[in-house]
Amino acid sequence: QVQLVESGGGSVQPGGSLRLSCAAAGGTFDNNAMGWFRQAPGKEREFVAAINWSGASTLYTDSVKGRFTISRDNAKNTVYLQMNSLKPEDTAVYYCARSKYGFIDRTASVYIYWGQGTQVTVSS
Repeated sequence: QVQLVESGGGSVQPGGSLRLSCAAAGGTFDNNAMGWFRQAPGKEREFVAAINWSGASTLYTDSVKGRFTISRDNAKNTVYLQMNSLKPEDTAVYYCARSKYGFIDRTASVYIYWGQGTQVTVSS
């Protein structure tokens, strides 16, 4: 019923920045929490960040705190992930997802719509 499309991935050097965007088509998510997950080769998909329906509350995994910022613009049906001070260990495919609920949650099972992912590569 809804498609999520990520953009903004690419290759950067350590310490660089990227801004990922996730746009919804075929629906809205103004009542839903949104999340970003990532999956590196040989690793399980992990939670990165989430934002509640209004944008008033955010949640981050410890490894990205102080470096990443999740935000949303419900009028544009878009959620963002600003990534600063990128490290090689941030290299992964990043996925945008819409939660079934309005409150934030790091559990992947509550996210029922997923984007195709966008590659982020951090290397010298």
